[in-house]
Amino acid sequence: VFEGADPARCYTIIWTTTPWTIPANVAVAVSPTFEYVVAKTGEGDHYVVAEALLKSTMEAAGVADYEVVRRLRGRDLSGLVFKHPLFDRDSVLVHADYVTLTDGTGVVHTAPGHGKEDFATGQAYGLPVIQPVTADGRFDASAGEFEGLKLAEGGERVIERLREEGALLARQEIVHSYPHCWRCHNPVVFRATVQWFMNIDHEAHRDRALEAIGNVSWFPGESVNRISAMVAGRPDWCLSRQRAWGVGIPVFFCKGCGEAVATPESIGSVYELVKREGSDVWFEREPADILPPGFACPHCGSDSAGFTKETDVLDVWFDSGSTCRAVLEQRPELGYPADVYLEGSDQHRGWFNSSLMVGVATRGAAPYRQVVTNGWMLDEKGKAMHKSAGNSVSPATVVEQYGADVLRLWVASTNYFEDVRFGPNILKQVAESYRRIRNTLRFLLGSLSDFAPGHLSVDRENLTELDRWALHHLQVLVEDVTRAYESYEFHRATRAIVDFCTVEMSAFYLDVLKDRLYASAPDDRDRRSAQTALHEIASVLARLLSPILSHTAEEAWQMLPGATGVAPSVELAVFPEPDPLYRDDALEERWGVLLALRDDVNKALENARQAGTIKKSLEAKVVLSGAPDATAGFSDEELATLFLVSQVERHSGAASLTVGPADGGKCARCWLIKRDLGVNPDHPDICGRCAAVVARLEKAAA
Repeated sequence: VFEGADPARCYTIIWTTTPWTIPANVAVAVSPTFEYVVAKTGEGDHYVVAEALLKSTMEAAGVADYEVVRRLRGRDLSGLVFKHPLFDRDSVLVHADYVTLTDGTGVVHTAPGHGKEDFATGQAYGLPVIQPVTADGRFDASAGEFEGLKLAEGGERVIERLREEGALLARQEIVHSYPHCWRCHNPVVFRATVQWFMNIDHEAHRDRALEAIGNVSWFPGESVNRISAMVAGRPDWCLSRQRAWGVGIPVFFCKGCGEAVATPESIGSVYELVKREGSDVWFEREPADILPPGFACPHCGSDSAGFTKETDVLDVWFDSGSTCRAVLEQRPELGYPADVYLEGSDQHRGWFNSSLMVGVATRGAAPYRQVVTNGWMLDEKGKAMHKSAGNSVSPATVVEQYGADVLRLWVASTNYFEDVRFGPNILKQVAESYRRIRNTLRFLLGSLSDFAPGHLSVDRENLTELDRWALHHLQVLVEDVTRAYESYEFHRATRAIVDFCTVEMSAFYLDVLKDRLYASAPDDRDRRSAQTALHEIASVLARLLSPILSHTAEEAWQMLPGATGVAPSVELAVFPEPDPLYRDDALEERWGVLLALRDDVNKALENARQAGTIKKSLEAKVVLSGAPDATAGFSDEELATLFLVSQVERHSGAASLTVGPADGGKCARCWLIKRDLGVNPDHPDICGRCAAVVARLEKAAA
């Protein structure tokens, strides 16, 4: 490389922003693929630098007179050994992929004691790890003349010594980014020190952990990819920390041979003592007070040299990861593994991960059967909520304004697998959904005031088709909600319940039932059929809602006829299961045709209202020609009830649908337009049906 040059005048040039690390230098790194040159100055010095950085390097060093005498690839520089500028030791040339041509000289100062990449390079090349900085930020004796100096002062002294030795080519002040502690905001000093590790690849531990992940149910399903990637790519786990607080590492060191001592007997002694007096006893007692009398070093056999204690503490993630054993196995009502772990998505590298490491290492299986991951709270604008930002919302404020169940409904209605937005406008929307649910329950309960389940219930075979249709949809709801609960998709359960209350119930079924409930005789079979269905719907709905709207569900349960005789509280009632007796897909298909016809009728009614032919649907008569087969078996009166009109007429012929004013007068009781108004002279303002009902009521009252 330096053929023909004076060895005493052959150098390479390194560039660093941390001069205090130069006492720890043991190597210089180059890229094996970069082009390097040997540049000879007018004074006869020879320098190896990257060709792309030669000009800037020489300008920084103030060297104008130089020439390139040789060009080589970085790989061709193998075997070069330089002398440290301040210490009597070698600095060998090594290859590294992290060398860049962005700044510096293309030759990187390498100190395995002060940096992750440097340390890895040192391990690859078997380099010594010199780390001359103590925990309080001073140079120790291995730094020679710099011993006792703080790093800032030591860095300046290193620069002065380089200048004195003629080894400082240039000095320049620059501003650049540098790692800082997130808590105290001070710059971080990287030090290679002796630590305790979990060897992730020992005895195929990583493979066993990845296999265990496959035996766990992950929610959402794609989160399994995140934990798998974290485990597959994680390095060995550094278990030790240097702090003034924490759980001690129960390891002793023999004063005679210096070896670490961690035997079942020694750890058992620590365990028994901590069990009696707490974890701080490790720091309060001397080794002789912890170890059993006559305990001998298992390495050298000495029982008289004495022992010291490890002063490092365990990583807090080891503490939290160990809860899978400490919590689950110390309580008889629990057991290993846990049914479910729930935390934020960052815990795939945190708690979920550390628990998996501990569980698989000590029990051979994952510490959880299911893992649920949640997102983060954002305001309505999508910004993270923080007290300091003033955009947080107190749950107590929401409860005071809307009640606890509205807050609970908001929580349940969010897809918490993702980031969740929250604010006043969103709460208003949730409050509207709550109002729909509550109004549905109020209608159901209000329609059951004279109903006694069992005694007045109608057998399934005698229920009307419409009531059986409603109970069929109730079974579908139970299936959907149960499936959503079991997969922790509470927003799907909430959406299904709100849609059921809004679409199937309020917008159709309950609206159609009003005439039957209000105008029929109390003990009319069709009215009791409706009440039988409504009671079942109310009972199931209260139980489906109980995990979410616990207060509202309990209130409804206490008002539901016969409910407290089944269970004193809705929370103690059996959760509903789909009833195959009420599941009727053929009926659903038939009613699909009827509801499509009803939609056509509603459009025709709206057109008639717009044209001024009628004012409201109860004033209308619908004339059907060529009615669908699905209407067979229904009377014209039943179809009129389904369409919420006063009259329906069916004729043969080509399919058509027309709307016009109904014939007759308005019944004062049922408000329908009837042709038989006043058929009973005692009640001239009501229709024949209502007159018959009133007569029965009068007779019963007499």
